[in-house]
Amino acid sequence: MMILLAVLLMSISIFLVERKESSVIVVTFPSGAQVEAEVADTPEKLLFGLAFRDGLPPHGGMLYIFEENGLHRIRTKEYRFPIDLIWVDESHHVVHLLEHAEPCSKDPCPLYGPPPEPARYVIQAESGFIKNSGVVYGDELKYALRM
Repeated sequence: MMILLAVLLMSISIFLVERKESSVIVVTFPSGAQVEAEVADTPEKLLFGLAFRDGLPPHGGMLYIFEENGLHRIRTKEYRFPIDLIWVDESHHVVHLLEHAEPCSKDPCPLYGPPPEPARYVIQAESGFIKNSGVVYGDELKYALRM
C-alpha cells in the first residue's frame, strides 16, 4: 500500500511541477532591428546551441551569456543553416562581427573567433542579419527580458 501511495504521489508531482520555458531576451540594435534571442542557459544549450535545428523563427536567434569576459570562440557543429555571429562586451557594445558562418557536419569543425577584445555575450542570428540591420563595431545594444 505504501509503495502504491508513493507512486501515486510521484505521478501527481510530475504534473504539478512548473516546467521552465526558455528565457527570451529581445536585443534591440541602433537601427531598430530586433532579435528575439533564446538564452543559452542550460548545459545542453551552451554545448549544442542551434545544432540539429532546421532554422530560426522570424527575428529569432540565440544569446550566449558567459560567466566572464573573455576571448570566446564559437563553432557550428551540426548546425543545418549558416548564421551571423555578434560578440558583445559587458557594456553592451559590439566588439566583433562575423557574417555567414557556415554549418559544419564533419570534424574538425572550425572555431569562429576569438574577438579582438574580450566579450561577455555572443548573439547568433540568421545569416544576413548583420548586413540587413546595419550592425557595426561599437554599436550599443539594448536588452529586454520578454515575459
